[in-house]
Amino acid sequence: MASMPAKKPRSLHEEFLAVPRHLVAEIIHGELRTHPRPASPHARASSKLGMRLGPAFDDGEGGPGGWLLLDEPELHLQGSILVPDLAGWRRERMPEMPVAPFFELAPDWICEVLSPSTEAEDRADKMPIYVAAGVGHAWLVDPIARTLEAFRRDGDSWRLVGAWRDYARVRVEPFDAMELELGALWAR
Repeated sequence: MASMPAKKPRSLHEEFLAVPRHLVAEIIHGELRTHPRPASPHARASSKLGMRLGPAFDDGEGGPGGWLLLDEPELHLQGSILVPDLAGWRRERMPEMPVAPFFELAPDWICEVLSPSTEAEDRADKMPIYVAAGVGHAWLVDPIARTLEAFRRDGDSWRLVGAWRDYARVRVEPFDAMELELGALWAR
C-alpha cells in the first residue's frame, strides 16, 4: 500500500491570508490572532471620529489639511501585521497614497477603538509595537466607558498627553487645530 505524502504545513503568512473575510486578522509577535468584526458602538465611534477628522485634516476643508487618513489599514511593522481602526500619515512623509495592499511606512498617528474582547491586546501587545515602529501619536477610544486617552511617543515609550470622558470638548494632538466634541463619538 502506497503511503500518502505528508501535507506541507501552511506558513504563518498563508494562514493569515486564509482567514475568512468576516474576521479581523493580525499577526502579533509571530502569532496569528483573529477576532470578529467589531460591535456597533465600536464601529460607530470609529466612523464618527473619521468623519470628524477627515474634512479638516485629510481634505483641508475648514482645517489645516496635511494628512492622509485611512480606516483599518493593514500595517506591516516590526515583523507584525496590525490593523488599527484609524491611522494617519502627514503628507510630508507620504505625499501620495501608494497603490498597495498594506503599508510598511509607520503612520504618524493611530487610533484603536477599544472593545472588551481586544482591549488588553490593543494596550499590552499592539501599543509597544507602534512605539517601536516610530508612530508619533496614539489614541485609545473606549465607546463603552466613553473615554479618549491620547499618547505621544517619548523615545521608546508612550507619554500620556491626556484623558477625557463623556461629552468633553477637547483639542488633542496631533489634531489640536480643531476642537473635537467627544459626545459625537458616542451618539447612537
